[in-house]
Amino acid sequence: MAIRTIRTQGDEVLTKKSRPVKEMTPRLRELIADMLDTMYEANGVGLAAVQVGILRRIVTIDVGEGPIILVNPEIVFAEGEQTGEEGCLSVPGMSGQVTRPNHVKVKALDMDMNQVEYEGEELLARAFCHEIDHLDGKMYTDLVEGELHQVTYEDEEEEE
Repeated sequence: MAIRTIRTQGDEVLTKKSRPVKEMTPRLRELIADMLDTMYEANGVGLAAVQVGILRRIVTIDVGEGPIILVNPEIVFAEGEQTGEEGCLSVPGMSGQVTRPNHVKVKALDMDMNQVEYEGEELLARAFCHEIDHLDGKMYTDLVEGELHQVTYEDEEEEE
């Protein structure tokens, strides 16, 4: 498919709320394939459609266990707490400490518009929360405790 341009912080589109998907079209299927390609090319673990300039409630995630595609996702359960380094493809080269739920359950639709549920802990829970925030026009930088800092090569090794 195609690699799309990732919008970066300061781009107004990242502050807008995304619209629900009512039906899966060939263009949306192509968008999802492009999002996966873009996410993998950028070495990310998640990407929201808004990050490539499309205001639709679509998220792709892969924390190393294969791709997860969420259409119209919503968090239906969250518990626990974790604090850790978080970064974003829309804020390249930066990260900061963010507290998120440690366990979440997400309800969404798959690419065939069938209802699906996922549960995640730790990194997957963090990714669900982070990407769904994007769909609501929220950035992780609003949640950072303390200052953002530049990611160094050593930081990247520790996050893998």
